[in-house]
Amino acid sequence: MARLRGRYPQYTRARLESFAQRLLDKTHPDRMPVVSLELAGPTERISFAEGLKLDYRPIPLGEPLGPLWATYWVRVVADVPEAWAGSRVDLYWDSRSEALLWLDGRSSQGLNPGRHTAPLLQPARGGERLTFHVEVACNGLFGEFGSNPLGYALAGCELRRFDPEAFAFYFDYDVLRQLEADRDPSKATRSYGGVGEIVQPALDRTWAGRLLHDLNRVCNIADPDDRATWPAARAILDTLLAARNGTIAHELSAIGHAHLDTAWLWPLDETRRKAQRSFSTAVALMDRYPDFKFACSQAYQYAVIEQHDPDLFARIRVKAAAGQWIPVGGSWIEPDCNLPWGESMCRQFLYGQRYFEKTFGKRSTVFWNPDVFGYDGQLPQLMRQAGMSRFLTQKLSWNKFTSPPHHSFHWRGIDGSTVLTHFPPADTYNGSAQVAELRYHAANYKDADRSADAIYLFGYGDGGGGADETMLETLQRTKDLQGLPRIQIRTVDEFFDRLAVSAGNFATIEGELYLEYHRGTYTTQSAVKRLNRACEASLQALEFVATLARAWQQPAPSAEDIEGLWRALLVNQFHDIIPGSSIREVYERAEVDLAAVEEEAKRRTQDLLAALSDGEEGTWTPVNTLGSSRAEVASDPEGSLRYVVAAPFAAGEATTLDERVTVSVGPDGFVLSNAQLRACIDRTGLIQSLVHLPTGRETFASPAARFLVLDDRPLQFEAWDIDPFALETARELIGEVSCEVLSDAGLRGEVRFERALGRASRLSQVIRLDAGARHLEFETTVDWQERKTLLKVMFPVAVRASNATYETMFGATARPTHANTDADAAKYEVPAHRWSDLSEPDFGVSMFSDSKHGYSTFGNQLALTLLRGPESPDPKADIGHHRMRYAIYPHEGDWRAADTVGRALRFARPLLWISGRPQQPLRQSLLKASPSNVVVDTIKPAEDGDGWVVRLYESAGAQARTIIDFGVDVSSVWMSNILEDRIEALPMGGRTCRLSLRPFQVVTLRIFQVRR
Repeated sequence: MARLRGRYPQYTRARLESFAQRLLDKTHPDRMPVVSLELAGPTERISFAEGLKLDYRPIPLGEPLGPLWATYWVRVVADVPEAWAGSRVDLYWDSRSEALLWLDGRSSQGLNPGRHTAPLLQPARGGERLTFHVEVACNGLFGEFGSNPLGYALAGCELRRFDPEAFAFYFDYDVLRQLEADRDPSKATRSYGGVGEIVQPALDRTWAGRLLHDLNRVCNIADPDDRATWPAARAILDTLLAARNGTIAHELSAIGHAHLDTAWLWPLDETRRKAQRSFSTAVALMDRYPDFKFACSQAYQYAVIEQHDPDLFARIRVKAAAGQWIPVGGSWIEPDCNLPWGESMCRQFLYGQRYFEKTFGKRSTVFWNPDVFGYDGQLPQLMRQAGMSRFLTQKLSWNKFTSPPHHSFHWRGIDGSTVLTHFPPADTYNGSAQVAELRYHAANYKDADRSADAIYLFGYGDGGGGADETMLETLQRTKDLQGLPRIQIRTVDEFFDRLAVSAGNFATIEGELYLEYHRGTYTTQSAVKRLNRACEASLQALEFVATLARAWQQPAPSAEDIEGLWRALLVNQFHDIIPGSSIREVYERAEVDLAAVEEEAKRRTQDLLAALSDGEEGTWTPVNTLGSSRAEVASDPEGSLRYVVAAPFAAGEATTLDERVTVSVGPDGFVLSNAQLRACIDRTGLIQSLVHLPTGRETFASPAARFLVLDDRPLQFEAWDIDPFALETARELIGEVSCEVLSDAGLRGEVRFERALGRASRLSQVIRLDAGARHLEFETTVDWQERKTLLKVMFPVAVRASNATYETMFGATARPTHANTDADAAKYEVPAHRWSDLSEPDFGVSMFSDSKHGYSTFGNQLALTLLRGPESPDPKADIGHHRMRYAIYPHEGDWRAADTVGRALRFARPLLWISGRPQQPLRQSLLKASPSNVVVDTIKPAEDGDGWVVRLYESAGAQARTIIDFGVDVSSVWMSNILEDRIEALPMGGRTCRLSLRPFQVVTLRIFQVRR
């Protein structure tokens, strides 16, 4: 028959797609209903052994299930037809939810939306009767947000016979069809941030034309219902699949992955079952695809599987030994990298690397943390000290203002340490191995002029099970196919080894990697952030006292005894828990768990301190658990104010102070004065003036301590984001204010202000000045009932500088106070720990905070974000009572000269108190370090039980020659690292050790005492 004149590619492409579906339908040509279905539940998240003991009842297909988070167990009986002998038999399952297939008492594979089939027999003998169980979790991959709108129900369950020839025919054909369909790719970025376009080249026209023509020929000569027509068609496909790339091509290293958030839109307990479903799926695929490799991070998740499913854990270890299962990451969980303090990050690496070494025989060389909301500039040094010189991440592709300039580069931290860093250019860590995505990967690689290599992570995450057969079959056919990058499945180390060959050509990026997105995570779920800070402080205090007791041969807990408390804290530093981006159930548990850690740490500390005192009733002794001396007003456990002086890491004493605070009251307000400051406060609570008396400088350019309320309605990701237009809605809090003097003479002066806030909230603020203090303190309590509203406090200071400085982990980072560039403008809200500062060379102002992390400085306005009110994913986020403390500290010189680091630390971590008088171990400092810019952050028992560990850091960004004086006889001091390896013995002089530190260097020492 004569062909129509001309060409009709759109008709043809539609035909090709239809033919692909016809082939796909033939991959399971025969189907058989099961013999019986029996249901038990709803029940709790129980073990398989417990599931067997449940009462089961017969049910039909279509049986409704639920509600959200309910668990059911289904017992299935099925007969395999005799005619299926020699074939693979698959289960088809659809409960509109996540589920786990249990075969012969073993977790076999996850079943969920998008993954409905699982092999049961391979091959079948024919005529078998099968009995197996399915554990049904009534939730989608993304909890309530990923649930089926039709509701949970047993919508499908049957046996299907698998046809491998049809399966192979389909993939041979469809890979080529996808390639032709991407002949003119979109220029749109696949990045969520969407900054800029991607110039993606079209497919070679000759090659594209050949594909369209020959695939149409396949449709002409092949009939999916007539197997006799398949060989001729597959011969055409074989010829097309044999087309190779040229000499030079993009080299794509592919590795399976199933990024699993340790908690997010599901409770923490559900993470264990998501891990079971994903891990069992990956192991099962490895049996069928020997080349398949799967990278999996987070030691915590391994430990959970080890505890709850030891059989699956044993299978994982076998695959790891065979080189298919690749443990990566070196951390306990994938932590947020803005909010935890540096010591917490050290423990992530310490416990993570020790677990991997114990379980799999080696440490990770790669810090694997693709999904967190920005990366502190101290991380390269901490990675290096934990044995990791390589870093993989992804999230910065979500930037909203600028696009990261590189995918492969050297990241240099604030101390000068560097790590080889890579962002997968597919702009996802959940790749689907679609041809268009593979081509985008190659086109988007920003460092193709310096290296041909980039990594590709494929597999569905968050319980989706990682890779599936579709991905692996596609990758088998695209290893070296014209129009696609050259693709090979490799391990993570193999990829980084290849990348390192070109590393001499890469650019270097300095300092923090700031995410231009998700700035609300510095503030949301304030209660958990406050508890995190309290737990960090309590655990470090416990470890110091435990070390002190052991140093004096007193009974004390070991590092192993305390590790469980640290691990509980570290889990809650996961990058969707502490940032505030999880559901209500997550925070109900987190608050209980963290409160228990704080309480237990404090109880143990008090028990140890009690053993180091005489217990005399009616006498209270302050204890300084910090590495700097203290002199301050403090309240003892009976509420009495004392002026306390204490040496580092030692008990202090209450003493007298001639200085007094005065409070005067007038018609316009109040004046609080001591020898350093004079604060004039009006009757609305605004600071009209704060004079730094030693210099005579006025601190504020206009009335300060202003509360601002902003409309907080981000376009997406409510709990995560503060959108820039929120700043345009700021309005000052006004309305009736009541005020009263709480204390008007002696060691402390206080004035309290109370007012309504928003539609249903109330705010109470105590402004406090202590004798001897150089800062003005604000203690604010809020009954917060607002939704979609943000509360800030703002201080316009009489200082001008182009950069403000903020405390980050074990260091400080300068950020712009202007919006000269897009990158500058993006930093309208930034993360920090205990302080921010704006300084001129001879005068500056610091702001301290005990528990808040969201800071901003624009022009001369120092601001702190106090509370938010997002409704998604937790409708009750932050509702309730909050207490927060912050302070303003005017000072001579800049923040370095003013010891802002030490003063903010002492502000945030109050003294401890014990009943009675201290015994000898507490009457002298266990350790002192000088000069003051060397901060001793941690003293702890050594993990191996031999000696103890000191972690210190240079805090001012300057070279330092430090002298460390010990309060006990020391036999040797070793330079160590985060993993507590002995690296080099340091020279000693009596009880003194000297060493030199580079700017912001973190040093870990192993201390060994004279054995008695």
